[in-house]
Amino acid sequence: MKKTAFIAIIGRPNVGKSTLLNALMDTKVAITSPKPQTTRNRITGILTKGECQYVFMDTPGMHKPKTRLGDYMMKAATGVGVDADCVLYVVEAEKSQNSTEKAELERISASKVPTILIINKIDTISKEQILKCISHYSENYDFDAVVPISALQKDGLSFVFEEIDKHLSEGEWMFPEDMITDQPERQMVSEIIREKLLLALDDEIPHGTAVVIEEFKETEKKIKIRAEIFCERDSHKGIIIGKDGAVLKKVGTEARLDIEKLLDTKVYLDLWVKVKKNWRDSMGALSNFGFDSSNL
Repeated sequence: MKKTAFIAIIGRPNVGKSTLLNALMDTKVAITSPKPQTTRNRITGILTKGECQYVFMDTPGMHKPKTRLGDYMMKAATGVGVDADCVLYVVEAEKSQNSTEKAELERISASKVPTILIINKIDTISKEQILKCISHYSENYDFDAVVPISALQKDGLSFVFEEIDKHLSEGEWMFPEDMITDQPERQMVSEIIREKLLLALDDEIPHGTAVVIEEFKETEKKIKIRAEIFCERDSHKGIIIGKDGAVLKKVGTEARLDIEKLLDTKVYLDLWVKVKKNWRDSMGALSNFGFDSSNL
Protein backbone atom coordinates (compact mmCIF):
# COMPACT_ATOMS: atom_id res chain seq x y z
CA MET A 1 0.00 0.00 0.00
CA LYS A 2 1.40 3.38 -1.00
CA LYS A 3 1.93 5.97 1.71
CA THR A 4 2.71 9.68 1.63
CA ALA A 5 3.14 12.79 3.77
CA PHE A 6 3.73 16.49 3.29
CA ILE A 7 6.45 17.65 5.67
CA ALA A 8 7.11 21.36 6.31
CA ILE A 9 10.60 22.41 7.36
CA ILE A 10 10.33 25.59 9.45
CA GLY A 11 12.68 27.67 11.57
CA ARG A 12 14.68 30.86 11.92
CA PRO A 13 17.19 32.00 9.29
CA ASN A 14 20.48 30.11 9.06
CA VAL A 15 19.56 27.18 11.31
CA GLY A 16 20.22 24.74 8.47
CA LYS A 17 16.78 24.07 6.97
CA SER A 18 17.99 23.84 3.37
CA THR A 19 21.00 21.77 4.41
CA LEU A 20 18.57 19.41 6.18
CA LEU A 21 16.37 19.18 3.08
CA ASN A 22 19.37 18.29 0.90
CA ALA A 23 20.58 15.75 3.46
CA LEU A 24 17.17 14.05 3.71
CA MET A 25 16.91 13.99 -0.08
CA ASP A 26 20.54 12.83 -0.42
CA THR A 27 20.84 15.25 -3.32
CA LYS A 28 20.90 19.01 -3.74
CA VAL A 29 17.53 20.63 -4.42
CA ALA A 30 17.97 23.84 -2.40
CA ILE A 31 20.81 26.33 -2.42
CA THR A 32 22.74 26.88 0.80
CA SER A 33 25.12 29.48 2.19
CA PRO A 34 26.38 30.65 5.59
CA LYS A 35 24.34 33.84 5.17
CA PRO A 36 20.85 34.15 6.68
CA GLN A 37 17.75 34.48 4.48
CA THR A 38 19.27 32.47 1.65
CA THR A 39 15.94 30.79 0.87
CA ARG A 40 13.32 33.17 -0.55
CA ASN A 41 10.65 30.78 -1.81
CA ARG A 42 9.21 27.47 -0.70
CA ILE A 43 11.34 24.70 -2.12
CA THR A 44 9.76 21.28 -2.61
CA GLY A 45 11.84 18.13 -2.41
CA ILE A 46 10.18 14.84 -3.38
CA LEU A 47 11.71 11.62 -2.09
CA THR A 48 10.22 8.24 -3.01
CA LYS A 49 11.55 5.22 -1.11
CA GLY A 50 9.85 1.85 -1.47
CA GLU A 51 6.14 2.36 -0.87
CA CYS A 52 6.62 5.78 0.76
CA GLN A 53 6.70 9.23 -0.84
CA TYR A 54 7.95 12.11 1.31
CA VAL A 55 7.16 15.63 0.09
CA PHE A 56 9.41 18.09 1.94
CA MET A 57 8.68 21.81 1.86
CA ASP A 58 11.64 24.02 2.76
CA THR A 59 10.63 27.55 3.77
CA PRO A 60 12.34 30.94 4.18
CA GLY A 61 13.65 31.68 7.65
CA MET A 62 11.30 33.49 10.02
CA HIS A 63 12.39 37.06 10.70
CA LYS A 64 11.03 40.56 11.17
CA PRO A 65 10.65 41.84 7.61
CA LYS A 66 12.10 45.22 6.64
CA THR A 67 11.09 45.19 2.96
CA ARG A 68 8.26 43.93 0.74
CA LEU A 69 10.54 41.03 -0.15
CA GLY A 70 10.81 40.28 3.58
CA ASP A 71 7.01 40.36 3.87
CA TYR A 72 6.82 37.93 0.94
CA MET A 73 9.31 35.57 2.56
CA MET A 74 7.44 35.59 5.87
CA LYS A 75 4.17 34.71 4.10
CA ALA A 76 5.95 31.82 2.40
CA ALA A 77 7.43 30.72 5.73
CA THR A 78 4.30 30.86 7.88
CA GLY A 79 1.67 29.79 5.38
CA VAL A 80 2.71 26.16 5.04
CA GLY A 81 2.92 24.56 8.50
CA VAL A 82 -0.78 24.26 9.28
CA ASP A 83 -1.44 22.56 5.93
CA ALA A 84 1.26 19.91 6.39
CA ASP A 85 0.93 16.38 7.71
CA CYS A 86 3.99 16.95 9.85
CA VAL A 87 6.33 19.82 10.76
CA LEU A 88 10.08 19.63 11.27
CA TYR A 89 10.83 22.63 13.46
CA VAL A 90 14.57 23.33 13.22
CA VAL A 91 16.52 25.16 15.93
CA GLU A 92 20.09 25.69 17.07
CA ALA A 93 20.74 24.95 20.74
CA GLU A 94 22.86 28.07 21.25
CA LYS A 95 20.26 30.51 19.91
CA SER A 96 17.64 31.85 22.30
CA GLN A 97 14.08 32.30 21.11
CA ASN A 98 12.88 35.62 19.76
CA SER A 99 9.33 36.96 19.53
CA THR A 100 8.88 35.86 15.90
CA GLU A 101 9.81 32.28 16.71
CA LYS A 102 7.59 32.19 19.80
CA ALA A 103 4.60 33.43 17.79
CA GLU A 104 5.15 30.81 15.08
CA LEU A 105 5.49 27.98 17.59
CA GLU A 106 2.29 29.06 19.31
CA ARG A 107 0.51 29.12 15.94
CA ILE A 108 1.74 25.64 15.05
CA SER A 109 0.81 24.33 18.51
CA ALA A 110 -2.71 25.70 18.13
CA SER A 111 -3.07 24.00 14.73
CA LYS A 112 -2.44 20.56 16.31
CA VAL A 113 -0.17 19.56 13.40
CA PRO A 114 2.29 16.87 14.56
CA THR A 115 5.58 18.67 15.16
CA ILE A 116 9.08 17.24 15.55
CA LEU A 117 11.72 19.46 17.13
CA ILE A 118 14.98 19.15 15.22
CA ILE A 119 18.03 20.39 17.15
CA ASN A 120 20.59 20.94 14.40
CA LYS A 121 24.37 21.45 14.36
CA ILE A 122 25.00 19.17 17.34
CA ASP A 123 28.52 18.60 15.99
CA THR A 124 29.37 22.14 17.10
CA ILE A 125 28.06 22.06 20.69
CA SER A 126 28.37 20.03 23.91
CA LYS A 127 25.96 17.40 25.23
CA GLU A 128 25.12 19.74 28.10
CA GLN A 129 23.98 22.40 25.65
CA ILE A 130 21.84 19.86 23.79
CA LEU A 131 20.18 18.71 27.01
CA LYS A 132 19.55 22.31 28.07
CA CYS A 133 17.91 23.05 24.72
CA ILE A 134 15.72 19.93 24.93
CA SER A 135 14.64 20.90 28.45
CA HIS A 136 13.78 24.48 27.45
CA TYR A 137 11.62 23.59 24.45
CA SER A 138 9.98 20.56 26.10
CA GLU A 139 8.92 22.67 29.08
CA ASN A 140 7.26 25.27 26.88
CA TYR A 141 5.87 23.27 23.94
CA ASP A 142 4.29 19.87 23.39
CA PHE A 143 6.41 18.35 20.61
CA ASP A 144 5.65 14.89 19.28
CA ALA A 145 9.37 14.08 19.29
CA VAL A 146 12.77 15.72 19.75
CA VAL A 147 15.64 14.66 17.45
CA PRO A 148 19.18 16.08 17.77
CA ILE A 149 21.03 15.95 14.43
CA SER A 150 23.84 17.35 12.33
CA ALA A 151 22.41 17.93 8.86
CA LEU A 152 25.85 18.87 7.55
CA GLN A 153 27.37 15.60 8.77
CA LYS A 154 24.18 13.63 7.96
CA ASP A 155 24.11 12.41 11.55
CA GLY A 156 20.77 11.37 13.04
CA LEU A 157 18.75 11.42 9.82
CA SER A 158 17.51 7.84 10.30
CA PHE A 159 15.83 8.96 13.52
CA VAL A 160 14.15 11.84 11.67
CA PHE A 161 12.68 9.38 9.15
CA GLU A 162 11.52 7.08 11.98
CA GLU A 163 9.48 9.95 13.44
CA ILE A 164 8.14 11.13 10.07
CA ASP A 165 7.04 7.58 9.23
CA LYS A 166 4.58 7.72 12.14
CA HIS A 167 2.67 10.42 10.25
CA LEU A 168 2.52 8.84 6.80
CA SER A 169 -0.98 8.09 5.55
CA GLU A 170 -2.16 5.55 3.00
CA GLY A 171 -3.01 6.98 -0.39
CA GLU A 172 -1.82 7.62 -3.91
CA TRP A 173 1.40 9.54 -4.42
CA MET A 174 1.09 13.16 -5.52
CA PHE A 175 4.15 13.06 -7.81
CA PRO A 176 5.80 10.61 -10.24
CA GLU A 177 8.30 8.22 -8.66
CA ASP A 178 11.33 9.72 -10.44
CA MET A 179 10.51 13.37 -9.68
CA ILE A 180 12.70 15.06 -7.03
CA THR A 181 11.40 18.66 -7.12
CA ASP A 182 8.64 20.72 -8.68
CA GLN A 183 10.97 23.64 -9.41
CA PRO A 184 11.22 24.59 -13.09
CA GLU A 185 14.71 24.34 -14.58
CA ARG A 186 14.91 28.11 -15.05
CA GLN A 187 14.21 28.68 -11.36
CA MET A 188 16.84 26.15 -10.30
CA VAL A 189 19.39 27.76 -12.63
CA SER A 190 18.68 31.25 -11.27
CA GLU A 191 19.01 29.93 -7.71
CA ILE A 192 22.38 28.33 -8.47
CA ILE A 193 23.65 31.67 -9.78
CA ARG A 194 22.33 33.45 -6.69
CA GLU A 195 24.01 30.89 -4.44
CA LYS A 196 27.37 31.67 -6.02
CA LEU A 197 26.72 35.39 -5.50
CA LEU A 198 25.96 34.75 -1.82
CA LEU A 199 29.22 32.87 -1.44
CA ALA A 200 31.30 35.41 -3.36
CA LEU A 201 29.98 38.65 -1.85
CA ASP A 202 30.03 40.08 1.66
CA ASP A 203 27.56 41.79 3.95
CA GLU A 204 24.29 43.17 2.59
CA ILE A 205 25.02 43.13 -1.15
CA PRO A 206 23.93 39.54 -1.91
CA HIS A 207 20.57 40.10 -0.22
CA GLY A 208 19.95 42.96 -2.62
CA THR A 209 20.47 40.80 -5.71
CA ALA A 210 17.95 39.00 -7.87
CA VAL A 211 18.65 36.73 -10.84
CA VAL A 212 16.34 36.58 -13.86
CA ILE A 213 16.82 34.09 -16.71
CA GLU A 214 16.26 36.03 -19.93
CA GLU A 215 17.24 33.31 -22.40
CA PHE A 216 17.29 29.51 -22.13
CA LYS A 217 18.05 28.15 -25.58
CA GLU A 218 18.68 24.44 -26.12
CA THR A 219 20.74 23.07 -29.02
CA GLU A 220 22.05 19.59 -29.77
CA LYS A 221 25.41 20.25 -28.14
CA LYS A 222 24.75 22.79 -25.38
CA ILE A 223 22.28 25.10 -23.66
CA LYS A 224 22.77 28.84 -23.95
CA ILE A 225 21.64 30.72 -20.87
CA ARG A 226 21.52 34.48 -20.53
CA ALA A 227 20.93 35.69 -16.99
CA GLU A 228 20.55 39.20 -15.64
CA ILE A 229 21.71 39.95 -12.10
CA PHE A 230 19.86 42.89 -10.58
CA CYS A 231 21.24 44.90 -7.68
CA GLU A 232 20.01 48.03 -5.93
CA ARG A 233 22.94 50.47 -6.26
CA ASP A 234 25.47 51.51 -8.87
CA SER A 235 28.25 50.91 -6.33
CA HIS A 236 27.01 47.35 -5.84
CA LYS A 237 27.17 46.73 -9.57
CA GLY A 238 30.88 47.49 -9.56
CA ILE A 239 31.48 45.17 -6.61
CA ILE A 240 29.55 42.32 -8.26
CA ILE A 241 31.55 42.70 -11.46
CA GLY A 242 34.83 43.13 -9.57
CA LYS A 243 38.17 44.44 -10.78
CA ASP A 244 38.64 43.48 -14.43
CA GLY A 245 35.46 41.40 -14.12
CA ALA A 246 37.08 38.93 -11.70
CA VAL A 247 34.14 38.46 -9.31
CA LEU A 248 31.55 38.01 -12.06
CA LYS A 249 33.85 35.59 -13.88
CA LYS A 250 34.27 33.52 -10.68
CA VAL A 251 30.51 33.47 -10.08
CA GLY A 252 29.88 32.49 -13.70
CA THR A 253 32.43 29.69 -13.73
CA GLU A 254 31.23 28.13 -10.48
CA ALA A 255 27.57 28.49 -11.46
CA ARG A 256 28.15 27.01 -14.91
CA LEU A 257 29.76 23.88 -13.45
CA ASP A 258 26.79 23.28 -11.14
CA ILE A 259 24.28 24.02 -13.91
CA GLU A 260 26.00 21.51 -16.19
CA LYS A 261 25.66 18.87 -13.46
CA LEU A 262 21.99 19.76 -13.04
CA LEU A 263 21.15 19.71 -16.76
CA ASP A 264 23.66 16.99 -17.72
CA THR A 265 24.91 18.91 -20.74
CA LYS A 266 27.38 21.62 -21.72
CA VAL A 267 26.25 25.15 -20.87
CA TYR A 268 27.20 28.57 -22.20
CA LEU A 269 26.40 31.02 -19.40
CA ASP A 270 26.21 34.74 -20.16
CA LEU A 271 25.85 36.98 -17.11
CA TRP A 272 24.88 40.66 -17.10
CA VAL A 273 24.59 43.02 -14.12
CA LYS A 274 21.92 45.73 -13.98
CA VAL A 275 20.74 48.23 -11.37
CA LYS A 276 17.11 48.30 -10.23
CA LYS A 277 16.96 50.67 -7.29
CA ASN A 278 14.93 49.53 -4.26
CA TRP A 279 13.52 46.53 -6.11
CA ARG A 280 12.95 44.70 -2.81
CA ASP A 281 10.26 47.27 -1.98
CA SER A 282 8.65 47.33 -5.43
CA MET A 283 5.58 45.17 -6.03
CA GLY A 284 6.07 45.48 -9.79
CA ALA A 285 9.73 44.44 -9.66
CA LEU A 286 9.03 41.50 -7.35
CA SER A 287 6.31 40.30 -9.72
CA ASN A 288 8.54 40.76 -12.77
CA PHE A 289 11.34 38.87 -11.03
CA GLY A 290 9.10 35.83 -10.66
CA PHE A 291 7.98 35.97 -7.04
CA ASP A 292 4.63 34.29 -6.47
CA SER A 293 1.94 36.95 -6.72
CA SER A 294 -0.22 35.15 -4.12
CA ASN A 295 2.35 36.07 -1.44
CA LEU A 296 2.88 39.69 -2.54
